[in-house]
Amino acid sequence: MNLENILEVNGLTVAFGQQVVVDNISYALRRGTTMGIVGESGSGKSVSSMALMGLLPVQATVGGQALLGGGTAGAAPTDLLRLGEKELSHLRGKRLAMVFQEPMTSLNPYHRCGQQVVEMLRRHENIPPKEAQSRVLDMFHEVLLPRPEKIFRSYPHELSGGQKQRVMIAMALICHPDIVIADEPTTALDVTVQRTILDLLKSLQQRYGISIIFISHDLGVVGQIADEVMVMYRGKVVEQGSTDQVLHFPQHPYTQGLLACRPPLDSRPRRLPTVEEYMDTSFEKPFEEPTVAVPTDSEAPSQRVLMRVENLGVDYALRKNLLGKPTQLLKAVDGLTFDIYEGETLGLVGESGCGKSTLGRALLHLIAHSSGSITYLGQPLDQMSSHQLRDLRTQLQIVFQDPYSSLNPRIPIGEAILEPLLVHRRRMDSGKKNSLRQQALDLMQQVGLQTDWYHRYPHELSGGQRQRVCIARALIVHPRLVVCDESVSALDVSVQAQVLNLLNELKERYRYTYLFITHDLSVVHYMADRILVMQQGRIVESGTADQLFAHPQTAYTQTLLDAIPRL
Repeated sequence: MNLENILEVNGLTVAFGQQVVVDNISYALRRGTTMGIVGESGSGKSVSSMALMGLLPVQATVGGQALLGGGTAGAAPTDLLRLGEKELSHLRGKRLAMVFQEPMTSLNPYHRCGQQVVEMLRRHENIPPKEAQSRVLDMFHEVLLPRPEKIFRSYPHELSGGQKQRVMIAMALICHPDIVIADEPTTALDVTVQRTILDLLKSLQQRYGISIIFISHDLGVVGQIADEVMVMYRGKVVEQGSTDQVLHFPQHPYTQGLLACRPPLDSRPRRLPTVEEYMDTSFEKPFEEPTVAVPTDSEAPSQRVLMRVENLGVDYALRKNLLGKPTQLLKAVDGLTFDIYEGETLGLVGESGCGKSTLGRALLHLIAHSSGSITYLGQPLDQMSSHQLRDLRTQLQIVFQDPYSSLNPRIPIGEAILEPLLVHRRRMDSGKKNSLRQQALDLMQQVGLQTDWYHRYPHELSGGQRQRVCIARALIVHPRLVVCDESVSALDVSVQAQVLNLLNELKERYRYTYLFITHDLSVVHYMADRILVMQQGRIVESGTADQLFAHPQTAYTQTLLDAIPRL
């Protein structure tokens, strides 16, 4: 084993029954460096790293070698794949640690954050509780957690996504391991928080000399942190090399497709290329300057106001007295005024907690607003009866961020798409019901779902396919305004490109109006005609997409733009 390497993986293969999910991959991780592993969901990147940690289910068959270099000079390497559970449990946390994608499911909701990190430390080091607490507080300082003493006593649900992720990083580093595996640690985070987490990992790496395996589906993010990149496709390594070589001179069509399907910041193409097109040998790759999407007269947004929002406020009660009267309020939305024009895509961007999703739900009357007014085609929503609001639901729809939790796992996807039609048209004979079923089948085809999947359940589909089901369910009633609430933020960049193309195609065909809520500025620049920037419940800047990106007027907008990962 090369002494420069802390880890050498040779011929790693993982199979579940007859299905091979990791197929004979090999790589070396040098001491003090970062290896980026990139690929779509299902490519085997996470499974390959779970095999190193010994976290795969018992039915998995693992082959090959994974040699972990000795922690001291002259120590013999250890083959991780040949260790039993007891031996691996001594290594996890001490020499190998992992930061998972979703910290809320990784942290125990019943225990305070500080005690969970203390538990990790005392498991591997025989030290008194007070000393362990002191070291954990020092680590909380190092990962830049605000008010470490308070967060030490807090439960996971009391922290933001970025704070929970920092607690997970602190837990991974508390025993100063040789290798940290970061599995999609920034995927669902704001661009500013994502940038902070990446900078934090790099600074801690330099301080402690740790080696990092950074797993992501986004080459732009990997380019910010990795020294070397390995690209996986269907369980195999299709390309690997230095970050500069892979990102700027990609050789494999799959790598070229992953790079091309990211929304560009310097142009607005009419549609985004997809990975499938690049893998198709007959596809003519658009290496030329992309065509800027300039809407025609028939496509351009009209100046007819579809929805008008005036001085809108939404308050949440943080504390109540014994009589139930609020004593402390949080202004989630604070005095917003704007218009949504028919046929446009209005982008709404800002960090988590700024009030974006609250605003989207208030516009659809899913939550009550405390002040101001919302009018739809001149009709005030708060003056409508429940019957009128029920009828209005066909014109106002929403697509949520997480497609899996948006769908009933016990209902086949075809029935889920059909359900809104049945709700709004209850009195019908069987002939009309069959006609509505045909509408659902037709719409499934339009959104790229096979009609023979009608009786499949949500767990049988991929994330991108489930999101298409949610889009079809929202569009089956032919709405005029669709709120897309972070509807592509958790998807692979390749699936994201497909969904964005689909939304634009449907908008062009049916003249939909979108309120597109996201924290990803590159996506909103591609999708939106106008953009509103929110901070702490208020709109701090607005303008056309090109104007806002070219000439931001506020420091906050500039900070968001500067945090976008660039190759």
